[in-house]
Amino acid sequence: MEKEENQNSSSNEINENKDSDNTSENKDLEPEDKIKELEDKLARAYAEIENQRRRFEKEKEEAFDYGGFSLAKETLNLIDNLERSKFALESDEKLKNSETLKKTVDHLNVIQKDMISILKKNNIEEIKSIDQKLDPNLHQAMMEVEDDNKEPGTVVQEIQKGFMLKDRLLRPSLVAVSKKTSKKDENLEQNEKSEENQPKSDKN
Repeated sequence: MEKEENQNSSSNEINENKDSDNTSENKDLEPEDKIKELEDKLARAYAEIENQRRRFEKEKEEAFDYGGFSLAKETLNLIDNLERSKFALESDEKLKNSETLKKTVDHLNVIQKDMISILKKNNIEEIKSIDQKLDPNLHQAMMEVEDDNKEPGTVVQEIQKGFMLKDRLLRPSLVAVSKKTSKKDENLEQNEKSEENQPKSDKN
């Protein structure tokens, strides 16, 4: 206990000495220097307040613009489920070419269009993918499709739609991209064609 009291008293003495040193230094300053020192402190305090104000304004704008980011992302699952429902109905052999199927799919299309319209009103846009060059910032390539009529790396199929919220990516488009026919396949095709063109030998 005595040691702690001694340590506390010594630290208090050091602080008192520092304060006395500062006051003595301030006393030694000329009035003009004191004014400059105060102006410098005031300028730094004002700069800190201004920085805090800017940070607050930025956070407020982001909260206003992107506050519904999570909700918007979850809403996309509804559009996906509509797509899956349509695909399941259209694949059902019992319902094919029936009037019930046509009406149901039409209703689902109306709901889907309404949902996309609501998203657009809230600055959520579909990402254009088909016939676009693969952009890693917007697209996620899931598979490659051989297609000599397209430049390699061109999106030829959209597996799942991607969306943007203003300038932020809600989710990337899942796509299939084109690639050139492999040389192995080309050689195989050429060999098959040459075999077809060769005259068949007569059997003795």
